[in-house]
Amino acid sequence: MAEDRPPSDDARYAAPRAAVPRRALLAGGLAMLAGCGEPIRPVPPAADGPPRRIVSLNPCLDVILVEVVEHERITALSHYSREAESSTIAEVARDLPFNWGTAEEVAALSPDLVLNGQFVSQPLRRALDRLEIPQAVFPVPETVADSLAQVREVARRVGRPERGEALVARIQAALAAAEPPAGSPRPSALIFMPGGFASGPGTLMDEMMRRAGFDNAAVRYGLTQSMSVPLEQIVADPPDVLLSGVTRPGAPSRAESLLRHPALTHLADRMRRETFAQKLLFCGGPVLIQTAQALAQARHAVLEGGA
Repeated sequence: MAEDRPPSDDARYAAPRAAVPRRALLAGGLAMLAGCGEPIRPVPPAADGPPRRIVSLNPCLDVILVEVVEHERITALSHYSREAESSTIAEVARDLPFNWGTAEEVAALSPDLVLNGQFVSQPLRRALDRLEIPQAVFPVPETVADSLAQVREVARRVGRPERGEALVARIQAALAAAEPPAGSPRPSALIFMPGGFASGPGTLMDEMMRRAGFDNAAVRYGLTQSMSVPLEQIVADPPDVLLSGVTRPGAPSRAESLLRHPALTHLADRMRRETFAQKLLFCGGPVLIQTAQALAQARHAVLEGGA
């Protein structure tokens, strides 16, 4: 549960500081969704202003939202953003209200804007439509350009386009700082995601690797998307650097386990290992600032180490 915070001076932006208790929701929310009782109606948005009560159901949209809107207007973030091992905003998110993504819970929060990812459940989207709760649904960005466009659109939806432009400028500056000089060596790299999958070509992470001066080894391995790479292939044709996500202590990812495999011990002089925080693998938007910095640092370490 989120810690209590002083209420906003502006009653229009008042919001619960924790998840809505499920027991309270079940009494009326489920009956309402089944067609019984009086439906809960969202608070109507101001006719001449931005949405005042915003709920996000997607952790990657959470990351953008906390950067472009006043926190008093965030009625709830997704609960995923409070998890330190997978979220870059966990510290901030713990001081904000959160939700578990159920229709009855969202309805009880009375939002006048809900931010959804494209893979949110269809029953939930239909339920929110029936309740006439405004929704903005965003796809998963596969390029940096897509991600920057998403930042701008979220900012526009919440009525803070200038904050969106400022955030885009910060991301672009970080990308520029991570770019190596033309003609510099391009070490090969393989990024391992949770579950042992490698980030393949045509993905946002693939573009970030190329921008930071790496060649994605997944391409020469013949991957056409993000998928697992056999250990035998890595041993036979190792990349210059293997970037592995880091999880919480005591719960290593499959990628971490693979790196401790005896078959890789003789590759120490041919393949370098650099840690790459797992939380940088999942989202674009402002996360790209940290991703660019981490990739640039890894490349510098590889070249300085003579890999």
